[in-house]
Amino acid sequence: MFELPKLPYAYDALEPYIDEQTMTVHHTKHHQAYVDNANKALEKYPELLKKPVWELLMDLNKIPEEARAAFRNHGGGHANHSMFWYIMAPKAGGVPSGKIGDAITKTFGSFDKFKEEITNAGLKRFGSGWAWLVLDKGKLAVMSTANQDSPLSEGKMPILGVDVWEHSYYLKYQQQRGEYLKNWWNVVNWKVVEDNYVKSMK
Repeated sequence: MFELPKLPYAYDALEPYIDEQTMTVHHTKHHQAYVDNANKALEKYPELLKKPVWELLMDLNKIPEEARAAFRNHGGGHANHSMFWYIMAPKAGGVPSGKIGDAITKTFGSFDKFKEEITNAGLKRFGSGWAWLVLDKGKLAVMSTANQDSPLSEGKMPILGVDVWEHSYYLKYQQQRGEYLKNWWNVVNWKVVEDNYVKSMK
């Protein structure tokens, strides 16, 4: 059975960039719904519920057809958000250093150029979805997915992802997705992003 992960910080810890009400609703309502519905989608297949959500998303063809669409949506939502919470932290942000900082500079030319690419991916995503930094065949790349689709299902390893569904920003920023994305960089936990990168390179 999939379970809602606990946040590694308080609901108000990301203020003023992400407000307490948004974090509370996003975690306890939206993410909880993804967990509940992912479990429901696979309730006839208890052997699948024993596997990590990440593993299942890597090969959706192993999910029986009658449950595949529901699991893709809700299992994806569970996996995406489980990463999202941990790549954020209070008193974070800034310019990444270490291996991930070096890799970003080498791949994109500069950290500012990388930020611009992620921001553009988020702004250009029509409707709901995500902007991602992924590892694709050993190289960093920026991509976007619709709804709760996971890069894992495309054979790519997510390193960093930003939620651009309206539920992630509308209470504070209304329709200003760009303002939300601009402020979101102040809460990125680069230590966790670095860990994601190093583990994915192995």
